[in-house]
Amino acid sequence: MTRREFILAGLGLIGAASAGGVYSYVHRPKFGELPSGERLRRMQASPHYHWDHFENLVPVPVMSEDEGEHENRLVATWKFLFGDKKGLVPDNPLPSAKTNLLALPREQDAVVWLGHSSFYVQLGGHRILIDPVFSSYASPLWFINRAFPGSNVYTAEDFPEIDVLAMSHDHWDHLDYPTVMALKSRVHQVVCPLGVGAYFEQWGFDVNRIHEEDWDTEIKLSDTLSVHILPSQHFSGRFLKQNPTLWCGMAFITPQRSLYYTGDGGYGEHFKAIGKKFGGFDCVLAENGQYNLAWHPIHMLPEETAKAAEDVGAKFVIPAHNSKFALARHPWQEPMAKLQAVSKGKSYQMLTPEIGALVRFDRMETFSSWWQKA
Repeated sequence: MTRREFILAGLGLIGAASAGGVYSYVHRPKFGELPSGERLRRMQASPHYHWDHFENLVPVPVMSEDEGEHENRLVATWKFLFGDKKGLVPDNPLPSAKTNLLALPREQDAVVWLGHSSFYVQLGGHRILIDPVFSSYASPLWFINRAFPGSNVYTAEDFPEIDVLAMSHDHWDHLDYPTVMALKSRVHQVVCPLGVGAYFEQWGFDVNRIHEEDWDTEIKLSDTLSVHILPSQHFSGRFLKQNPTLWCGMAFITPQRSLYYTGDGGYGEHFKAIGKKFGGFDCVLAENGQYNLAWHPIHMLPEETAKAAEDVGAKFVIPAHNSKFALARHPWQEPMAKLQAVSKGKSYQMLTPEIGALVRFDRMETFSSWWQKA
């Protein structure tokens, strides 16, 4: 099952109720429009753009043919949409420790996990917001991908002025239209991979503040902050067309600190290349969750997350892409429990803050295995 298939299945229900329902629905602003003009010409000049779409460094399938369970895609899609969610979703609201971000001194280097792959980061006096999603659903449809109870701790009003809004790719669980629009007046600069800037321009952001680049490109935002757009092994698309825009990981570099966000993606040799290029990172925000053997080329298994963390030279690892949405059929606690187990004896330290807890660079603390109590 692909994202397009479960969206189409849901839109089929809308279409069944209204002949013109699908057409009018998919033309809403949140779907965006395909890149065109000078932006498209820049994309076409990329060595990673082939004919009408982007491709990974190494060709990999998004999903194996047998779905990992020897089911056809129609059955898998139906199970995803309407199957039993027992064990995939917590029985009780998740615990949280909401940090007052408005009161956090700008000079304090810190990370706050906001759930799933959303992070608030302060580095060298810069305020950075990564892939924010504050909506109740990671989907264009209200009944698909509902957020876990207790996982939506923050709203746009909880944030100070944002120096950099960093967007890794255009999937619904990363690029959320209502969240982006609620934050719009607070955002100074947008950083994203090729093509993704089209959404922000369509949504009224100043084009001069949108920085979109290809893999292995440095975006120097000031004398003390560089953002590097880096390869990841994934895919993109918000509706029918697959891979119309680029996807990425990102490195944030200041004179004192270095932080790497893997973005979504499967394990590949690009992690070793990134580790060699940057000589390691103080902190890595590593994808760990929503995996399955059927699609592990584009979403890492916990054992692969651990290997990637060592490849890039992580000192500390904060897991991402888990504990907010059930996008796969593994128990919701499994990503954290498995990564914790395989991280023992590794060259990095795994940090396990609750959603909203403050992680300080100058005083790393030990966090509990909170998912065992949820």
